[in-house]
Amino acid sequence: MSTETAEPTDREPRDPGGTGGTSLTRNAIGVFGICFFVIAAAAPIAGMTGLVPSILVIGNGAAAPGTFLVAGLVFMLFSVGYAAMSNHVVHTGAFFAYIGRGLGVTWGVASAFVTVMAYCLVQAAVYGYLGATVAGTLPSLDVPWWVWSLAAVALVQVLGLLHVEFGAKLLGLLLVLEVGSMMLTALAVFLDGGGPDGIDLGASFSPSAIMDGAPGIAFAFAFAGFIGFEATAIYGEESRNPRRTVPLSTYLSVGIITAVFAVVSFGVVSGVGHTQVADETVRLTTVGDVPLADPAQVLFHVADVYVGGWLAELMKWLLISSAFACVLAFHNSATRYFFAMGRAELLPKAFGRTNSRGVPAYASFLQTSIAGLVVAAFALFDLDPVVNLFYWFAITAIVALTFVQALVSISVIVYFRRNGGDTRPWNVLIAPALSLAAMVGILYLLLARFGLISGTAGTSMDAWHMSATGWILALCPFAVFGGAVVYALATAKKRSENALLKEFVS
Repeated sequence: MSTETAEPTDREPRDPGGTGGTSLTRNAIGVFGICFFVIAAAAPIAGMTGLVPSILVIGNGAAAPGTFLVAGLVFMLFSVGYAAMSNHVVHTGAFFAYIGRGLGVTWGVASAFVTVMAYCLVQAAVYGYLGATVAGTLPSLDVPWWVWSLAAVALVQVLGLLHVEFGAKLLGLLLVLEVGSMMLTALAVFLDGGGPDGIDLGASFSPSAIMDGAPGIAFAFAFAGFIGFEATAIYGEESRNPRRTVPLSTYLSVGIITAVFAVVSFGVVSGVGHTQVADETVRLTTVGDVPLADPAQVLFHVADVYVGGWLAELMKWLLISSAFACVLAFHNSATRYFFAMGRAELLPKAFGRTNSRGVPAYASFLQTSIAGLVVAAFALFDLDPVVNLFYWFAITAIVALTFVQALVSISVIVYFRRNGGDTRPWNVLIAPALSLAAMVGILYLLLARFGLISGTAGTSMDAWHMSATGWILALCPFAVFGGAVVYALATAKKRSENALLKEFVS
């Protein structure tokens, strides 16, 4: 039957008394609160210091700003169908609910495991980056990176048990400082007329510049800057007026992320000079004989020259807060996926229950346990928190999420052709089809260059060359998906009919 006839949330069990149950707290978060979580997951200053220098050196150089702009347009296309679906399906497990409604329960179940794996990988990756950053910022304390990482794990767990609105307010404060410092740097460059080459829009935004050099590698890194934007729908059940809040927060989040990366990276390129930005990036980031070993120095250098040393110093601490905001945001996303999976009886039912504050406590502890074990394992085997933990897991997660996003695009088309409810061709057919083509292209670029961007290519510059570790990581999302399909088929009869209907049937 058509979902136009009933509010989707009416099919979800409610707990108006707030005494614990299988529902999250209603009306707990609005548009801007959701945006704070999503933009925090994108970690703008961490992306500017980690992604942009790589694009400048091994991608398409000064065209990094244009690359982010194109990437933003691609994800805006995806958001059209995603937002249309959110008007008909309000569910904490957004991706797997959408895919389940469009392609069937088995595909939805399989995508759930891939998605939650991706969120856990990203969070673990950023824990490594955070620990390394704090250890590098406070070397006099002589505390190993993993101690800082585990301390962050514990603090995130405490915050994860509090009301979701508290987390949104904390992230909001950190994001205002973070984004404000970067935009101040870009504005200072523009007001000064740029560096040695002035301000040249064509060098950064023209199609010929964007397609120069190695655009495939550039786009792979640019797409990584948007990871986590899709989490807007995860908070639908906790949001105020989800049919309005989720679409609006999705478009707003993608727009803000695009603007921040495009404007600030253009400020960096203009400040250094577009003709020499690649060489200067190598010089500024080289430690010993290793280029890009300290990529944050590019942004810090521009801030120091055009604003002052005080801002560069502040940015070092904001980089830490950005990474912390990121792990908190992904903790919330992964927790809500585990909660939705528990409620659908894909995991033990305990994970699908909330505490008296409407927080999925058991799911939160599960996510924390996974993160802690990963950090401990990398510390035990003496693996590098950035070169190994961060790059290995982050790129694998991006592959996984891109694969799931392609399935979502297909699901949108199938769902509306089968059920109706929305007759707008652009929203339910054309934009999702274009999004699907773009996601397939992104997936190809990521897999074709996985060894280079994940650091598993060794000394080879051949894009397809990877070590055994690289192949395992690259194929992991597809192996998990296949295994989850088998699991879904094998356990279908064990799950109650009500659980399946509650999660997937219109």
